Amino acid sequence: MNKLGSIPLKDICIQDEFWNRYVELVRKIIIPYQWDILNDNLEGVETSHSIMNFKIAAGREQGEFYGAVFQDTDLAKWIEAVAYSLATDPDSKLEELVDDVVELIEEAQCLDGYINTYFTIKEPDLRFTNLKEGHELYCAGHLMEAAVAYYKATGKERFIHIVERFADLICDEFSPEKNGAGYPGHQEVEIGLIKLYEVTGKKKYIEQARLFLERRGTSPNYFLEEEKNPKFKPIFPEFMHYDTAYSQSHKPIREQTTAEGHAVRAVYMYSAMADIAAAYNDKELLSVCETLWKNIVGKRMYLTGGIGSSGILERFTANYDLPNNSNYSETCASIGLALFGRRMAQITHNASYMDVVERALYNTVLAGIAMDGKSFFYVNPLEVWPGNCIKRTSKEHVKPIRQPWFGVACCPPNVARTLASLGEYIYFYDENSIWVNLFISNQTTVKLQNREATLRLATRFPYDGKVHMEVDGEEGFCGKLYIRIPEYAKEYCVFVNGLELTQKEITNGYLEIEITSSKKTIDMEFTLKPRMIRANPLVKEDIGKVAIMKGPLVYCMEEVDNESNLPAYYIDSDTELEEFYDDTLLKGTMVIQCDGKKMIQEEWENETLYSEHPVKFAEKKIKFIPYPYWANRKTGEMIVWIKEFV
Repeated sequence: MNKLGSIPLKDICIQDEFWNRYVELVRKIIIPYQWDILNDNLEGVETSHSIMNFKIAAGREQGEFYGAVFQDTDLAKWIEAVAYSLATDPDSKLEELVDDVVELIEEAQCLDGYINTYFTIKEPDLRFTNLKEGHELYCAGHLMEAAVAYYKATGKERFIHIVERFADLICDEFSPEKNGAGYPGHQEVEIGLIKLYEVTGKKKYIEQARLFLERRGTSPNYFLEEEKNPKFKPIFPEFMHYDTAYSQSHKPIREQTTAEGHAVRAVYMYSAMADIAAAYNDKELLSVCETLWKNIVGKRMYLTGGIGSSGILERFTANYDLPNNSNYSETCASIGLALFGRRMAQITHNASYMDVVERALYNTVLAGIAMDGKSFFYVNPLEVWPGNCIKRTSKEHVKPIRQPWFGVACCPPNVARTLASLGEYIYFYDENSIWVNLFISNQTTVKLQNREATLRLATRFPYDGKVHMEVDGEEGFCGKLYIRIPEYAKEYCVFVNGLELTQKEITNGYLEIEITSSKKTIDMEFTLKPRMIRANPLVKEDIGKVAIMKGPLVYCMEEVDNESNLPAYYIDSDTELEEFYDDTLLKGTMVIQCDGKKMIQEEWENETLYSEHPVKFAEKKIKFIPYPYWANRKTGEMIVWIKEFV
């Protein structure tokens, strides 16, 4: 298999009207803000204690462990975000700060290489005795990812050597001779081990990742057997009786055909499976990945790229079960879906995967963070009524406003590392060709067969469908450029050096163009009109409703722009959707408006719950804004799916 590479972040400069606000937000606001939280320097937010946990484990401070068993990953993902930021915007002070943190992590490392503040401080005799809940391997994976990212950004090897010692311990501890049946409860170490292999060349790391995957779900089930061990100590007693599908251990991975269980665990596992399929040229495993992907995007994914329908255990449920006001759609799950889709696109060279990646990035991932970078959504519903987001009810997980931090804070640093690494999604390449995946204004350099070319891409996407590209190669440069044609681009035109391209070669959703050392300009125009989307009738929640999209962006109604009781609004199937750019709204955004109707309360008394009153409507002007921008002004209702008059 020819798995395409990603152009290094240091070689890409993003200069985009839509995305730069977020890229700059990470560097200027999010990284410093999250550092303050990790150090417990801010009042009025959930305590992190992450840095203090490492100081206690290192012997610098005295105290007790505080936080979730996986608290270490907040720091690891923060380091990873910093590393990606340093790759594009070097900052000596920030680099020194990370060097100090790496030194702290090394001091907290046990003599045998083990790193985990929860078990080092709280349960030193129970290491690796509760893989089901302990998250030791999950934490290890994020440390490995952080170390690899920091090494690529700075060339410094200290952190790599630290996590290598931990990886060596894991490979030894879970070797066939010792614990040949164990595997992580929460998948992630597989991704970390694979990345560590890619920079060190040590085959045992990727082989251990493969072994973890292949052991999963075999009989007898490891987690059920583990509970019989006298040293097993429950960490989450309330979850003791969850089914094995929750952790994707209900079947061996090659027998799994539907996405089950905890959504984040699932897509992290599928991402690792895709990597292993490519590395081992395992076509059977790749076919399993394709089957699981089709099940997700064809039957279990929200319009916004959200996954995980249930607030209970943050998990997948059943095909077409996609409730809008009680779903989970964790931000981390959409990030994991993007990671999975990107890998599948790299392996198969099929643009359809990047259609979904784009959907997830533009909608659920961006909705996960406020426009000021200082508050976050863990859960991403498609309909919110603040009055019923009540604690200890079925919707207590749904928040009408973003939170400054969480006791379980996996999502905020995950969003940070994703936005900081955005450049890795724009292009793929191999020795002969370049693939353009996302239409984000940027400049980059790439080498094909040791000949360099500069690529420039300029666009106002997703508000405007015009895309201008320049490819300027040095003497002897030649190859092919593959440009993704989005699935929603039903109409488009292409001009190469000013001449319209009438014969279009399309391969797996990519437009193929020859490029040489001669400077080549490519102008494309996609018709990006606002459009009405309808769900498969098997999605019972959305029968008789429409949603509005423009390009990859899902739009929503907010109470602040309309009125309360948003579910009472209707639109005609043939109504005209008007769009205009409002540079005063939400720092500038494209707004969509249309004529509609609202069921009125006129003859109803507030005390009357049921009546024979006929339905009456009032004419209304309806306003929609991009879904990722909701809840950035004031608390109120929000809705994506609107009732339709046919």
